Amino acid sequence: MADIRPFRAIRPVKGLESSIAALPYDVYSRKEAKAAVAEAPHSFLRIDRAETQLSDDVDTYDERVYQKAKELFYGQMAEGEFITEEKPCFYLYELVMDGRSQTGIVGCASIDDYMENVIKKHENTRAEKEKDRIRHVDVLDAQTGPIFLAYRKKEELGEIVEAYKKGTPLYDFVSEDAIRHRVFRIDREKDIEKIEAAFRDMQQIYIADGHHRCASAVKVGLKRRAEYPEYTGKEEFNYFLSVLFSDSELMIMDYNRVVKDLNGLTKEQFLEKLSACFDVEEKGCAPVRPGKKGQIGMYLAEKWYLLTAKESVRSADVVKNLDVSVLQDCVLAPILGISDPKTDKRIDFVGGIRGLEELEKRVHTDMAVAFSLYPTSIEELFAVADAGLLMPPKSTWFEPKLRSGLFIHSLKQIAEMQQ
Repeated sequence: MADIRPFRAIRPVKGLESSIAALPYDVYSRKEAKAAVAEAPHSFLRIDRAETQLSDDVDTYDERVYQKAKELFYGQMAEGEFITEEKPCFYLYELVMDGRSQTGIVGCASIDDYMENVIKKHENTRAEKEKDRIRHVDVLDAQTGPIFLAYRKKEELGEIVEAYKKGTPLYDFVSEDAIRHRVFRIDREKDIEKIEAAFRDMQQIYIADGHHRCASAVKVGLKRRAEYPEYTGKEEFNYFLSVLFSDSELMIMDYNRVVKDLNGLTKEQFLEKLSACFDVEEKGCAPVRPGKKGQIGMYLAEKWYLLTAKESVRSADVVKNLDVSVLQDCVLAPILGISDPKTDKRIDFVGGIRGLEELEKRVHTDMAVAFSLYPTSIEELFAVADAGLLMPPKSTWFEPKLRSGLFIHSLKQIAEMQQ
């Protein structure tokens, strides 16, 4: 059963929410982050990426970066830009993109559930990426970026969500990328208890996005347990900030690939090799977006093609049957020589939010061939996680992105927060 509990959020004072809310820290390069903060000086990005406040010769992971983040965060607290909720609550966080709404329940999930696989993963994490967020959370004594979790639709939770959305929101603003954000507070004890009970009935929930943030939060919690051997399991460091969405509301976008060269092959040789695993159709100049699972679009030498996987390459294995796996196992590795897409410099990944035009642009500038993929489904994600397996890297692209800075979870105990 899943242990999801309310918390005393630190959140922006009314009126500052739109200027503080920021995209996740890891969607930016250092240069992009610095430019974004220069344009929006109240953005929480300056705390999540505090190197933007230091000279360029300071390493991103220098201890001064984390101390600067702490100084900025507690400075804004002292200036009254954030408030601390009087009692533990749940929240609703609604994001509306292109007319489509998804609403998550904001609360805290248990590190024990993560370790015991009640919270299921579908992606590996890298130690060097974890170290950065471990240090950030540990120095700030707070989790600033929510983990994106998903659960199978549950009617009683849907009823609570819809009832509260009829009320007056705490926040209601449109961000610079035209996403509408609304936040509602759930503070009635009977509804808090219903939400906790509904999650206790669930045997599993799933990490949709934020594997590194999640692993880092868990490791900070374990570090605190070692430092406080008399811990009870109820301390704040035993839980991490999460937004939990019903699978019925989520949309996964395509996560496409571009490759720098044809591995020494001519166009004709490359197309010939593709025909072993795919039916290859030339489609002309109009971009090809796959219409169903098993299809892959390809842009090569100013022309689009549709690749349809032959029955012989389909698999009953839930990972091998993913379209991203079919592309990797039938094209990228054996033909183009890209055996490890995580480390090979000849491949790059393009989120579906950028559109197929971005694939054409990359081929016209620094790449030789592009592949457009049919999106991985949430059901496929659940199936892979339930099987205890892992997806290939860059298999899912979730939109819209959750903002940082709207909810902060302090690892301090309530008595310390009241001081």
